[in-house]
Amino acid sequence: MKKLVAFLLATVMVMSMLTACGSSEAATETAAEVSESADGATSAALADGVLTVGTNAEFPPFEYVGDDGQPDGFDMALVKAIGEKLGVEVKIENMEFASLVTSIGSKIDIAAAGMTVTEERKQTVDFSNPYYEAVQYVVLPKDSAIASAADLEGKTIGVQLGTTGDFIATDIPGSTVSSYNKAVDAVNDLINGKVDCVIIDKNPALVFESKFEGQVVAVDGAQFDFEIENYAIALPKGDAVLAEQINKAVEELKADGTFDELVKTYIEAE
Repeated sequence: MKKLVAFLLATVMVMSMLTACGSSEAATETAAEVSESADGATSAALADGVLTVGTNAEFPPFEYVGDDGQPDGFDMALVKAIGEKLGVEVKIENMEFASLVTSIGSKIDIAAAGMTVTEERKQTVDFSNPYYEAVQYVVLPKDSAIASAADLEGKTIGVQLGTTGDFIATDIPGSTVSSYNKAVDAVNDLINGKVDCVIIDKNPALVFESKFEGQVVAVDGAQFDFEIENYAIALPKGDAVLAEQINKAVEELKADGTFDELVKTYIEAE
């Protein structure tokens, strides 16, 4: 009898040790999973399940205020599609273009605003892989004699503050640069004779040419020796995880045809 009791007690002790061992291993595995997540499997920008995107809705067809009063356009549709791929809610913040870069990491997570990748901006933020090639255009009064880069020298040039057009105009010898928060305000001043021309990206330039038909013309920047530029999404400096996730999402959107559909809807339709 004593031997039977001793055997049963020994069995219970062995089972207890095995159970404890199993719990310990499970706890170690769970800790390892948490550690991997904390090490950067998910960007801190997405930890709350919301991707806050900054834009400046004054740059059609890439961003503009839709009929419902909310930001719309190619970039807005693109970031919403990215949000679906990442499984997060997308929140849009409309703000001044010049404030976008400095707001990343505080007021917003990323910026999507037809933003050109430049060395200056790369000092402050990182960029996704480029998703669109663009060139600057020169918007002129219908009967303007301006036809070359040399003709821009000494002229009063309208630009949207903080854009590539702003940077280009500032480097033109003898130019006087008039900066605007809204590109349409620059074009209105062009029509009213307050500036000699407006330098802005191709697509919005063509939109304004159509909107103000018979009053202005949009001229290809190649005629003025402007270089091709790349649009990309601006990201927090050093957030390699977020960059990888967004780049992967865009690649998937291109592979499944969504990206091309957005181009047809928002850009080629203009």
